Amino acid sequence: MAATALAKTVPLAYQARITHVSKSYGRQLVLDDINLQVEPGQFVTLLGASGCGKSTLLNLVAGLDRPTAGSIETPHGRPALMFQEHALFPWLTAGKNIELVLRLGGWDRAARRQEAERLLDLVRLKGAYGKRVHELSGGMRQRVALARALAQDCRLLLMDEPFAALDAITRDVLHEELTRIWQQTGISILFVTHNVREAIRLAQRVVLLSSRPGRVVREWQVDIPQPRRIEDPGVAGLSTEITEVLRDEIRRHGQH
Repeated sequence: MAATALAKTVPLAYQARITHVSKSYGRQLVLDDINLQVEPGQFVTLLGASGCGKSTLLNLVAGLDRPTAGSIETPHGRPALMFQEHALFPWLTAGKNIELVLRLGGWDRAARRQEAERLLDLVRLKGAYGKRVHELSGGMRQRVALARALAQDCRLLLMDEPFAALDAITRDVLHEELTRIWQQTGISILFVTHNVREAIRLAQRVVLLSSRPGRVVREWQVDIPQPRRIEDPGVAGLSTEITEVLRDEIRRHGQH
């Protein structure tokens, strides 16, 4: 009994564990024997050419689809998911978009308003509670989408190229903000991108997937201290190395 009780109190060493996961659609094998673990508080980027199965893997971890083979464990419940498009409801204000998630979570009205205000402040949108979506810039909309994802109070956040549609300056600012929020909250992040420098700037680990079928080709530990910048020499140097491996994969699979 004592041993069982002790086992229940020991925290799990991962927020997501992907074990021998494969995914097929009909005869097309999209992912093949993926093994990956995201540890508590860890920032991991999934990198690969377009169509390699990155988003498919993220959807599997989110529980939006099921693997054909293998298993996925997210012991602290369903992760939060943030897409490339903000997916905000245009008829609601920024604050009400966040409150909708809290309402589904059982929060009462007063607590919802207070928490929505807190989350907007966290993403540096204090005072934007009553703004409609059309009044917000692209970067501000993504900040609201991030606050809404954080409102789910999950320990794992999945992000599917959330900054790809933004201009370079806005994307640079949101990289800084995401790093700050990750460090401040201690949340785990699994972030999909095809931008090598973005992957290195943000993550502690970069995981490269091959072109279809997607397989884990290689991983890199990124030991460059945060905060990082796209133009930092360490980021540029590692980017050159990873880009060469990525190019080899693309050439090997005949993709352009």
